[in-house]
Amino acid sequence: MKNLDETLTMLKDLTDAKGIPGNEKEVREVFEKYITAYADEIMMDNLGSSIAKKSGKTDGPKIMIAGHLDEIGFMVTRIDDNGFVYFQTVGGWWNQVMLAQRVTIMGSKGDVTGVIGSKPPHVLTAEARKKPYEIKDMFIDIGASSKEEVKAFGVNPGDSVVPYFEFTPLKNEKLLLAKAWDNRIGLAIAIEVMKKLKGEDHPNVVYGVGTIQEEVGLRGAKTSAQVIQPDIGFAVDVGIAGDTPGISDKDADSKLGKGPQIVLYDASMVSHKGLRDFVVKTAEDNNIPYQFASLAGGGTDSGSIHLTGNGVPSLSITIATRYIHSHAGILHRDDFENAVKLIVEVIKKMDADTVQELILA
Repeated sequence: MKNLDETLTMLKDLTDAKGIPGNEKEVREVFEKYITAYADEIMMDNLGSSIAKKSGKTDGPKIMIAGHLDEIGFMVTRIDDNGFVYFQTVGGWWNQVMLAQRVTIMGSKGDVTGVIGSKPPHVLTAEARKKPYEIKDMFIDIGASSKEEVKAFGVNPGDSVVPYFEFTPLKNEKLLLAKAWDNRIGLAIAIEVMKKLKGEDHPNVVYGVGTIQEEVGLRGAKTSAQVIQPDIGFAVDVGIAGDTPGISDKDADSKLGKGPQIVLYDASMVSHKGLRDFVVKTAEDNNIPYQFASLAGGGTDSGSIHLTGNGVPSLSITIATRYIHSHAGILHRDDFENAVKLIVEVIKKMDADTVQELILA
């Protein structure tokens, strides 16, 4: 891989890091490595979400920007006598993107490489080839010949299993290919927003948060929001890209490179109208491109944040990403940079009077 600039190095470190729900420590350490220099204080809730605080006006509104640390993956559930490893999915997977894919088991003696086994087409009936393979029948081959050898490798039930894929800029260098964009790009946005605010006056207190266990129920956003008690909440995450074959405009119409997505609706939250309108006006006033998006299923950390205390006006700002919830996705660097620019401009104007006007809007 050719030399990477500072931003691409951060994105590589974040996406290469391993962390499924319930075991986000490695990712949290990378997140804190990058955000600490721009924060006044770093704290952690009791489940492991990382909270970086930066004060502008100390009695101003509290603004929470949440990206989640975890990625979808698997957990070892049992090992058979022949040394094959069986697993539980952790987060949402489609079985057709899983077979014959490389994985890393985070064992007690270090990382162990494996592959999700698949049958050769030669031994499948014509009927079997048409049917998706059941996840419950899948297994991981780590090259062991017995249960004892698997244990000697340091692999045990409960161990995390992470998709393997290396961060790679494509030939069009604006397009970035990596695992775990969902949601290391959200962490990168939180880091970059704090960086841009480092020498800036702003009329509020900003919290850049890496939440845990989003993929299994928006859980870390609940606990970290209870710690912060924010006045305004932003979830920064990936969204669906609709610019590949087989996806119609009625399913998703966002395109890579056309700006961050402002989410109108998803299964976890109806976005706050006053906050949404304020963000849209800010984008237009600053000539920042944006797209609208809505999802009938799925949700983001905003779904937990907006129900904190007596309610928190919240909005999800997402990055259109191809092939999410698989081993690798593609997104556009311009969308990432425009999301950072938009959130920074919003924060600069978000004083107590503005928050009150949003609530009443």
